[in-house]
Amino acid sequence: MTTNKTTISTFKYGSWVLASSLLLSSCSDEPTTPSTDKKVAEQVNEHSKPVVYQVFTRLFGNTQTANIPWGTKEQNGVGTFSDFNDTALSGIKELGTTHIWYTGVLHHALVGDYSQYGISQDDPDVVKGRAGSPYAIKDYYDVNPDLAINPERRLEEFAALIERTHRHGMKVVIDIVPNHVARHYQSTAKPAGVKDFGEQDDTSVEYARDNNFYYVTGQSFQVPTIENYQVLGGNAHPLADNLFAETPAKWTGNGARAAKPDINDWYETVKVNYGVKPDGSYDFPTLPDEYATKDLRAHFEFWQDKELPNSWYKFRDIALYWLDKGVDGFRYDMAEMVPVEFWSFLNSSIKMHNPEAFLLAEVYNPALYRPYIQQGKMDYLYDKVGFYDTLKAVMQGTQPADTIFNAQQKVADIEQHMLHFLENHDEQRIASPDFAGSSEKGKPALVVSNLISRAPTLLYFAQDVGEDGSEDAGFGKPTRTSIFDYIGVPAHQAWMNNGKFDGALLTPAQGQLREYYKAVMALSKHPAVVAGDMQPLMVTGSEKVAAFSRSIGNQQIWVVSNFAEQVSQISIDIPLNTLTQNTSEKLQLLDLLEANQNAELTITAEQAHISLTLNALSSAVLTTGAHNEK
Repeated sequence: MTTNKTTISTFKYGSWVLASSLLLSSCSDEPTTPSTDKKVAEQVNEHSKPVVYQVFTRLFGNTQTANIPWGTKEQNGVGTFSDFNDTALSGIKELGTTHIWYTGVLHHALVGDYSQYGISQDDPDVVKGRAGSPYAIKDYYDVNPDLAINPERRLEEFAALIERTHRHGMKVVIDIVPNHVARHYQSTAKPAGVKDFGEQDDTSVEYARDNNFYYVTGQSFQVPTIENYQVLGGNAHPLADNLFAETPAKWTGNGARAAKPDINDWYETVKVNYGVKPDGSYDFPTLPDEYATKDLRAHFEFWQDKELPNSWYKFRDIALYWLDKGVDGFRYDMAEMVPVEFWSFLNSSIKMHNPEAFLLAEVYNPALYRPYIQQGKMDYLYDKVGFYDTLKAVMQGTQPADTIFNAQQKVADIEQHMLHFLENHDEQRIASPDFAGSSEKGKPALVVSNLISRAPTLLYFAQDVGEDGSEDAGFGKPTRTSIFDYIGVPAHQAWMNNGKFDGALLTPAQGQLREYYKAVMALSKHPAVVAGDMQPLMVTGSEKVAAFSRSIGNQQIWVVSNFAEQVSQISIDIPLNTLTQNTSEKLQLLDLLEANQNAELTITAEQAHISLTLNALSSAVLTTGAHNEK
């Protein structure tokens, strides 16, 4: 492990190196031609490598530290839109952020009383937690009143946040949850002429094409029960009586058809009908196979003369409404539970309205990756089942480091569309005992995850300061930061420093971790990282070290990450046909990240290899650039 002094000097060095490496790393024994430069520039411009900062909006600005399980907003505190001030946004930007995904913005079901603002109360019997799930949307045309200083002006306060975010050079992403809505959906902010979900449904039948919901005819909804669970943790509430009036009962969000769903079902939500009949057959036209290779305009035109289920139009109108409000894109929750044809319709409509819109989808079934990209016209999908799961196993020491390449190879043809992450609101914090038990173990994973491909990277707030998610907020279990309750996030609060956002309360280890994140994410601008080809490399000396090269034109880097908790002395075989320079010599390599000075590249007519010593949980991002300067 490096000392604090060494670590700090490393980051300063790495920053200088990065600034110069864009020129230096393109140098070789053969002069770079203008045509080569132009080709590289075109490739880099053709691709982008977004960095998405996911923030749980109500938790970000909360300064209170009581952290009472099931605590009220008054007891445990809540952050607001206004907490994202210029200083906070500058701090987010420092991580290389291009897009901020403000999670939990839309008005979802919650236990608090906002009846004075004309908002109906939600029944805690069908709300998870006290603050409520952000994925049980109650009003698609409104924002969460918890997030406003003045709830009456909540939409104006969100509009101001959008403007501030744009002023700092970042774009705004919010959730759309197409598969389900809150069991008590009621919009108070919808534009004139818009009908609520279910308002015009024929509730006498289980299914009709233009119904927004599915119905359990002849039966009333019953609140699920289980022996060891009490609503609000047993705290009193006038509506917490194990009753919720709904006749006929609706299908639950995950598709459960019982009038009394299981406690593990998504009972706080109801499933939206997209024209999929109860037997699974479709009540809408399917896309011809050739549309997998057709552009957005062709998809848009295909749907113009079709009669489609009512829910399709509702969600199209919702998406366009928010685009007109200044939102730049959407993250789609559980997109695979909605037919791919709907995505073709919605996403082509969005892109015709705003060609630059950012579209990210949660899809976990690898068999659906290509259909949802090619036919569904998604920009990006989660690479969870595959890359994330493999990388997690490597971090936990249960798989060799080179298994990541098998996972990466499975999506090689679509790798630029597969979003990488180490944390998000659904996953355990790296530092939690059930994951890695230490934020330091996330450092080599961050390097590999961010640099292995053209895929965008998602960072979850407080990941960069080692939050462990250990707080018991109420609904759900620790290891994840709660998405259901009011809670403080200690490591993040240390960086936030009571609204100063200067990191003054961070421990030295937390501060060094954040600086490391900044240094790694700064490498996202390197042309080889943005658009380069990836080549796995064979490592001798440790099965806990992963190595690969990225190259474009004459620019090349070698990335080496040590997942072991001890020093590793290794040798890396470099295929001669992957080298962008053809000199036969021994070169001292330049490390763009941690300034390792002990890396050598040896090139002969027969072979090439890199010799390197890496500290525990350390990485090197190597180039010959500085040694080829003319």
